[in-house]
Amino acid sequence: MSDPRPIGMMDSGVGGLSVLQQVRALMPTETILYVADQGHLPYGMRAREEIRTFSEQIAHYLINERQCKILVVACNSASAAALHHLRQRFPQTHIVGMEPAIKPAAEHTKTGVIGVITTQATYQGELMASVIDRFAQGVRVETQVCPRLVLLAEEGAPDTPESRQIVADYLTPLKDAGMDQLVLGCTHFPFLMTQLRAVLGDQIEIVDPAPAVARQTQRILAGMDALNPEGRGEVTYITSGDPLKFERTITRLIADSRPQVRAAGWRDGVFYLLPVSDPSTVNSTRS
Repeated sequence: MSDPRPIGMMDSGVGGLSVLQQVRALMPTETILYVADQGHLPYGMRAREEIRTFSEQIAHYLINERQCKILVVACNSASAAALHHLRQRFPQTHIVGMEPAIKPAAEHTKTGVIGVITTQATYQGELMASVIDRFAQGVRVETQVCPRLVLLAEEGAPDTPESRQIVADYLTPLKDAGMDQLVLGCTHFPFLMTQLRAVLGDQIEIVDPAPAVARQTQRILAGMDALNPEGRGEVTYITSGDPLKFERTITRLIADSRPQVRAAGWRDGVFYLLPVSDPSTVNSTRS
């Protein structure tokens, strides 16, 4: 049986594209709706209740208005702040979130020290504390909040001396602490792999949870008998920010040469899709 309904994905910006790449690699025929709430970027600096409100509205749009068969919260900050709430609010839909990959890092460390780079919202969330408590007993976890790395990824992850210096400023304390595993605690960070490797060298393992999230999504859909092997693999990108800038960044980051980008907006706290002919840009899409 083939289920043509789309997979819904959401993030505050381009970070979730790192998860989308993995999902498409495993399930290239699936239709995907990807929402980037760039009008409220970055989520990582916002209050938990604010992130939860934005996430619920986008989930409502994807699940109730677009009939997505599964929702992937491809954002660590939104997962930390809203994943449990979304699962309660939309119990009829499977919702997959981002969990810091501390378990595999703790299992593979030889020095007993793992580093985590993340956002403020993820660092302060209960999910992070729970994962460390469950899986990192006997391991030292060194955490670094890295808001400027999110902005670098949103700019297309330029590999410049300046960007490498920003990365070095964040990572050097973790290297000095003796880490041999680095957990990427934000979906934006895989797009900075070149800069990360330039600073870390080849001796420190970088742990990206995106492949595991894609596999989990595939397992759930297979268990639901809801895969779409006969689909055309179409992706629609929706942003509450500047659609032209978003299109350029998509092309740069994931080499989608002709991305189909739609503009969205916020009105009275409600997320909605703008008409195709509407020339609105980022200034008119903020709530």
